[in-house]
Amino acid sequence: MKKMQFNVKKFIDVDKDKEIFYINYYVDDFKIVVKTLIDEHENLEFPLKIDKFDLTKYTYLTPFS
Repeated sequence: MKKMQFNVKKFIDVDKDKEIFYINYYVDDFKIVVKTLIDEHENLEFPLKIDKFDLTKYTYLTPFS
């Protein structure tokens, strides 16, 4: 089986309307982001989100490792 590797960057993001913080895992090869909740106690219907995403349009994200 061929092993696949992707360039992934991590960012902290906030949904200002819902006041929810996410950790974003940005997969540059596919221009998508996988969002997971920072606060696991948040009661959301979908605790994981996958979106198409252009990192160059967002300067407010905070990278971390």
